[in-house]
Amino acid sequence: MPKSRVDLYAAIRRDAKAGSSLRALMRKYGVGYETVQKALISAVPEPRKKMEPRETRLDRYKALIDGILTADLTAPRKQRHTVKRIYDRLLDEHGADVSYQMVRGYVAARRQEIRLQAGKGVADVFVPQTHRPGAEAEVDFGDVTVKLAGELVTCYLFAFRMSYSGKAIHRVLASAGQEAFFEGHVHALNVLGGVPTGKVRYDNLRAAVAQVLGLSRRRVEAERWTAFRSHYGLEAFYCQPGIQGAHEKGGVEGQIGWFRRNHLVPVPEVDTLAELNAMIDRWDQEDDHRRIRTRPRTIGEDFTTEKPMLAPLPDDHFETGRLSTPRVDRYSQICVRMNRYSVPVRLIGRTVRVMLHASELVVYDGREEVARHERLIARGATRLELDHYLEALIRKPGALPGATALDQARAAGRFTPIHDSWWQAAVKAHGERDGTRALIEVLFLSRHLPHEHLITGLAAALATGALTADAVALEARKAADADSDTGPQDPQPAIPGSAPLPAAVRAQLPPDTRPLPSVAHYDQLLRLPQTDRTTP
Repeated sequence: MPKSRVDLYAAIRRDAKAGSSLRALMRKYGVGYETVQKALISAVPEPRKKMEPRETRLDRYKALIDGILTADLTAPRKQRHTVKRIYDRLLDEHGADVSYQMVRGYVAARRQEIRLQAGKGVADVFVPQTHRPGAEAEVDFGDVTVKLAGELVTCYLFAFRMSYSGKAIHRVLASAGQEAFFEGHVHALNVLGGVPTGKVRYDNLRAAVAQVLGLSRRRVEAERWTAFRSHYGLEAFYCQPGIQGAHEKGGVEGQIGWFRRNHLVPVPEVDTLAELNAMIDRWDQEDDHRRIRTRPRTIGEDFTTEKPMLAPLPDDHFETGRLSTPRVDRYSQICVRMNRYSVPVRLIGRTVRVMLHASELVVYDGREEVARHERLIARGATRLELDHYLEALIRKPGALPGATALDQARAAGRFTPIHDSWWQAAVKAHGERDGTRALIEVLFLSRHLPHEHLITGLAAALATGALTADAVALEARKAADADSDTGPQDPQPAIPGSAPLPAAVRAQLPPDTRPLPSVAHYDQLLRLPQTDRTTP
């Protein structure tokens, strides 16, 4: 059967020219006599007639509602009819059998039409704009769903879009706070290689705006945002609140939707946000080759024209993180933004400095970095590092099996089945207390040995029945030497302030035939002759 009425008419006319009768055409195409006649008269079907709108119970009251809305044009602003008041009057004064939804839909459509007819309204018109290269940009946040480490979470997509070329830089962040707002800007400006010389359009988001002053464009800005703008030389333009403001930066609004539909469908599955952002950086580069609607040039070609017109970036760095000074509790944890993070147990009772970034936080004790965690997204969550509790666990080995930090280390893959197998063998050989303590001593090795070498050492020690931390350390160092390109090297003398010789240089040196250092001559101090303690 033909797919459309035009195809049907063409088929009927073709068969009629071939000599088919009207009855044969009706039977072949399953149509009536009138359809065949119309097809023979004209190759173009008549447009379908629009169906008459169905009558509703509200029709008899529409003129009354129009009168109320017209009267409101001259009524005091604070004493005009709401939809609820119109609905109540229809029920109380006229006994109307209508629903609130029917009245609300009609009033929403007619109120603006009546204002326009009375000359008191302004038609919703979009005026085309021309943007100068390197001058204007738009910024916005949008929420996205990500399967992060096997769990569905809501993250935030930061977008910075140049108005002339349409080039957009994106970043997925764990929050939409001020630190994320700043980090998104820093990343975008570094990728662009400069700063727009004109206005950058923003919503009235809390990261930038502390207070909206009435219906004007004036805003009370957040102090750190003012300092950040001054540092980079950004000129902010704040859009109107609500849906009207979204139209004032429609380029980035549409860009976020386009990017989400084309790159984040289906839901991406990643282990870390850093992995996702590496993918996003690649997608942004690939998007330089596409054209926006009917533009004659690609985004990348237009940005090549735009980039030299950007203002240069500042030389010094602006700290985007937010500083706080929490106190470490007796569980060796700190509370930051309703979430808890572990720090080394030696800091219990002390006040530490925390620099909170968009996707991670760094803990300092004085100038020393003592902990670094990936930022938690959900509130009320806890992130613990098993390594932070080792000094306490070596004194309390019985606390290890039920430790929350151990459960999180297993879930993250840091505490592997090899660890469990070695632990069970050590407990069987040395007992519960000493076997667990031996495992904790092995965990201490992770501070000095790479994780993959330590796993190899555990497996080798388990295979030979060597269930001590020293045996694991020896096997791990053997694995590290085997992974090196030139194999184990002769030890080089440690010269303060000097760097070790490169492997290629050490390989050309003659072999060291000196005997290994020995402490045997000190053993004579252990065998001193017994002296006569009797007095003459």
